[in-house]
Amino acid sequence: MTTATRDSELTARPLIEVRGARVTYGELDAFTGIDLAVRPGEIVSVVGPSGCGKTTLLRAIQRLTPVTEGSVTVRSERDDVPAEIGYVFQQPTLLPWASVFRNVEFGLRLRARRERLNAGQRRERVERLLDLVGLGEFAGYRPSALSGGMRQRVNLARALAIDPTVLLLDEPFSAVDTLTRERLQRVLSETLNALGTTAILVTHDIREAVFLGDRVIVLRARPGSVVADVEVDAPHPRTAAYQHGPEISRKARQIYELLAESPLPQEPRP
Repeated sequence: MTTATRDSELTARPLIEVRGARVTYGELDAFTGIDLAVRPGEIVSVVGPSGCGKTTLLRAIQRLTPVTEGSVTVRSERDDVPAEIGYVFQQPTLLPWASVFRNVEFGLRLRARRERLNAGQRRERVERLLDLVGLGEFAGYRPSALSGGMRQRVNLARALAIDPTVLLLDEPFSAVDTLTRERLQRVLSETLNALGTTAILVTHDIREAVFLGDRVIVLRARPGSVVADVEVDAPHPRTAAYQHGPEISRKARQIYELLAESPLPQEPRP
């Protein structure tokens, strides 16, 4: 995607709008007063202390967890097409008996009935995604033959196969080693940029949040609320040079200082 195209898309109406959202479990607030707008093509990272409601926010956007107060709206870019949400978990959730190709095609088969995609169209989409994540030559392999990082790339391709309105990523690279994690970050940046996908990433890794995000939303400790919305002014896709450069270090330091000022979590009353 060119910079001009991306800038044009980011001026469109938000695909995701969270307004005054609060989620409560019993007497415990997971988060409160959350306002967030995410526009087409935007990648938003969310960071904050453990227990501040980051994953709960993703679940609210996915409509798995109802909000106690406020509202969460997810729109499609076209009024006549329902919004689709893709989700990438911390651990790959692949079908162990199916090939890499069949795993990526799985969700697409269900959607194909509505879109009337034939086998050739499904194959073309799956092959393109596998090429984007660098696994084209592994289409016939089963997950057990792949490394952890490769399995997570399959997981990513499967989530993207349905052409989601928004992709939600919950600590997707937390289970791999540092070098693999950095490679996967670059793969994700390249893939989202190539497809123009709107995404929200939850992570504990501040540098990862900066590397991938157009913005970084900083949440305070429980009950989570927005401390800051930090813009990251760097072109996509982002490179290894940016990943290890001084600019990302300065921005990460800024966010670290915001987090360090966040108070300790509130304990539930007895």
